Amino acid sequence: MKKIFISILFLVTLALSWSLTATMSIQSTDKYIDSNASQNIEQSSYNVANDIINHEIKPNIQHGVEYQAVDDISQYFISEKLDGVRGYWDGEKLMTRQGNLIQSPTWFTNKWPITPIDGELWIARGKFQSLMSCVSKQQADENKSTSCWQNVRFMMFDLPEFNGNFNARVLQMQALLKKAPSLYLGMINQVKVLNNEELELKLTQVINANGEGLMLHRANAYYKEGRNTALMKLKKHQDAEAIVIAHTEGKGKYQGQLGALEVETIDGIVFKIGSGFSDSERANPPEIGTLITFKYNGLTDAGIPRFARFWRVRTLE
Repeated sequence: MKKIFISILFLVTLALSWSLTATMSIQSTDKYIDSNASQNIEQSSYNVANDIINHEIKPNIQHGVEYQAVDDISQYFISEKLDGVRGYWDGEKLMTRQGNLIQSPTWFTNKWPITPIDGELWIARGKFQSLMSCVSKQQADENKSTSCWQNVRFMMFDLPEFNGNFNARVLQMQALLKKAPSLYLGMINQVKVLNNEELELKLTQVINANGEGLMLHRANAYYKEGRNTALMKLKKHQDAEAIVIAHTEGKGKYQGQLGALEVETIDGIVFKIGSGFSDSERANPPEIGTLITFKYNGLTDAGIPRFARFWRVRTLE
């Protein structure tokens, strides 16, 4: 009887031991799962935060339209259209117009205003490729003596959140520039002209200096997100390619020769080009199917190039 009691006691003790071991194992497993879940949540939160840091919300900026003649050009500020990279300073970070973070050195934006600024990253005329190579780097060189950023300037041309017309914003930009002791923050020069002759002269000077063109901003205009007709782009000309799809015979002194080429652009726009040809080209026009390059000055409301004129036959390189 005693032996039976001892055996039962042994079995009970053994069962309790197994139960305790299993409980501890389950608790340990639960802690492991909880720990892993916590780490996964933290990692997920970090990844989301990291994505937000590297891709900010797209800034609501304004964009210019192609130049159209105005009654009084003296009501506009005129500035050079820089061949750079559009940038947006939100008061803390520098980003592209699409909201991507620009990896600039910390010293580049040191002591900049906390005011949001619309501007252009720029090195000099004809240095666009060098600029792109610099600002597209995923990690900026913090060493000033070796960093490509030492040659870059952020040229502000507007203040999106300043409550005032462009005349007031120009004065405010000048004031900000005086208060910001930074070699890397500048302002695009804003001037006025009295008439269209002075505008044409200004454009010629910029083009002759290898500039891209001009920007015209109406002085009494407020900052407007999206396309703003108060902000216009003016260039000497634009150029594009098109395929010759037909010939139109000339009249008068061009009787029996080419009068115009009917062409179609890559966007499917069909129109005629009747100027820019030499006498030799009118006698021996580009064949149908030929790819040509033409010059023009802006587009009509229908998307047709204004003042289109023949430039040259486009040869494959």
